[in-house]
Amino acid sequence: MRPMEGMRVIALEHAVAAPLCTRHLADLGADVIKIERPGEGDFARAYDDYVNGICSHFIWLNRGKRSVTLDVKNQDARSALDKLIAGADVLVQNLAPGAAARLGLTYEALKQVNPKLVVCDISGYGESGPFVQKKAYDLLIQAESGLISVTGSADEPSRVGISIADIATGMYALTGVLSALLRRSRTGEGANVKIAMLDALGEWMTYPMLRHAYAGSAPPRVPTNHPAIAPYGAHRTKDVQVILGLQNEREWATFCIKVLGQPEVQTDPRFATQGARRQNREALTTLIEDFFSTMTSVEVAALLDQAGIANGRLNEPIDVWNHVQFEARDKWREINTEAGPVRVLLPPVQFTDQEAAMGDVPSVGQHTDQVLAEIGFTREKIAAMRAAGAI
Repeated sequence: MRPMEGMRVIALEHAVAAPLCTRHLADLGADVIKIERPGEGDFARAYDDYVNGICSHFIWLNRGKRSVTLDVKNQDARSALDKLIAGADVLVQNLAPGAAARLGLTYEALKQVNPKLVVCDISGYGESGPFVQKKAYDLLIQAESGLISVTGSADEPSRVGISIADIATGMYALTGVLSALLRRSRTGEGANVKIAMLDALGEWMTYPMLRHAYAGSAPPRVPTNHPAIAPYGAHRTKDVQVILGLQNEREWATFCIKVLGQPEVQTDPRFATQGARRQNREALTTLIEDFFSTMTSVEVAALLDQAGIANGRLNEPIDVWNHVQFEARDKWREINTEAGPVRVLLPPVQFTDQEAAMGDVPSVGQHTDQVLAEIGFTREKIAAMRAAGAI
């Protein structure tokens, strides 16, 4: 039995944060019913068409869900939504600021008809304060949280190349929902879980904030290096760069003796302590790259492995797609989409006795008739709702 098997999740969601949370719930066995607008559906369906004409984001975030189209401003459609929520275990929503309240979908209202319901409200900046009505997209939260200020080169800050604010928020939402369900199993009571995107990245920015607030210095932007540790980052070889990292003085000694073959470097005043290496990072990088200059990246990696020094390759996305480690561990599965089968990775959390559900990616409204029939709507009623544009 999968952990969420037998539980129903209603997803009033779009974009990335909430869909990521509910996709993981679907992988864990939940019956996730994704409520979409009639016709267009989740606007993230139109982000791109990179995978056989289908959006790569949508495939990533929506497998294993059932898609139901409802115009919730229509009385019959709203009645269907109310019935679904009344019989659900979880409601996850990331509607525009104030939209859930205007629709009467606050936790205080919903718990009157479903006391065991777990409601997860996802927002950009929280539900109070001067930013409460401000729109919040991933890039904007990266900027507002200070993440962009510590990312990029010395000359130019940069956004993180994936939707990291949305991803952080979606994973905290998942943790919150699972925690609320665990507590419900003990108390029988539902809960209201709230996650703000700014809070999610604020948590992740704690180290830079502490450093700046108490030491008066913001972390420098070092694109492929660590702002506090050296050597830790990319180093040129004869062909391409190799990433290496040292965590402590013991590893520094090993690196000098077994990799560089220069034990005297260990006690060089410029490099003898972590603080000294950080202050003299440029000279240290030059020393290391001079040594690596006659070796290929494969030879350098082998030398580092032999010495027990952590290292990695500077891969492109296609290199990760073809990564031998995923293949060796049988991490790929095939799921169906309306445009045909697509290869995707198993989720990071794996149970040794049960594989993730890994369901198909739904087309817009694919399961509307099926789900409405399950909650008592007749074929005639469903047909009338479709004619009226309610579904």
